[in-house]
Amino acid sequence: MTKLIKYSLTYLSLILFVSFTNSEEDDFKLGRDYILVNDPLPIKKDGVVEVTETFWYGCRACYQFDPVVNNWSSKQGDDIKFSKVPVTWGPVHQLHASLFYTIEALGLNAAHSAVFVTIHKEGNFLSNPKNIQNFLSGFGVPPEISSQYLNSFTVKQKVNRAMKHGRQLKVSSTPVMIVDGKYVISPSGSYERILKVVDHVVELQRPNS
Repeated sequence: MTKLIKYSLTYLSLILFVSFTNSEEDDFKLGRDYILVNDPLPIKKDGVVEVTETFWYGCRACYQFDPVVNNWSSKQGDDIKFSKVPVTWGPVHQLHASLFYTIEALGLNAAHSAVFVTIHKEGNFLSNPKNIQNFLSGFGVPPEISSQYLNSFTVKQKVNRAMKHGRQLKVSSTPVMIVDGKYVISPSGSYERILKVVDHVVELQRPNS
């Protein structure tokens, strides 16, 4: 009888613990886990929820988050549009933003993750155009071509748009997730928890997209 009571209490404690943990994880609140910005970005009302990651190549947390968020995005349906926007706080951020859009324009998908590895594993910060040209040459891009892209009107236009994006949303840290241009997810807790908050906000926003 004593053993039965002991087992029953243990089982009950386990249920209560799991229930508390789940409710704690799912109890996401506006103002704590995510905020509504004062000046949201315009979005299309087309039934698609836009999810954006703001990042910087020089950010170690962004390096660690990159495969996690890429895995998350690969599991989303057509009703979610995921994109990345680089921060443009200072000259080196703007240079790295130009690199990101150059990689995008050249269709060098593998180069994106390679930039993180080059900076955080190999110690090459890619802090000037020549280093970037040398890096891209490893992907078969001649220096004169990479220079043309880095300094092109299209890339500069995208960097300027990213700059406006960051200022309007007052992005001050990375990585930061944004839903439909108006909900900013607080970058706290594990990466998995951040994405759970994203999922939560996406579901809230679906009827309005």
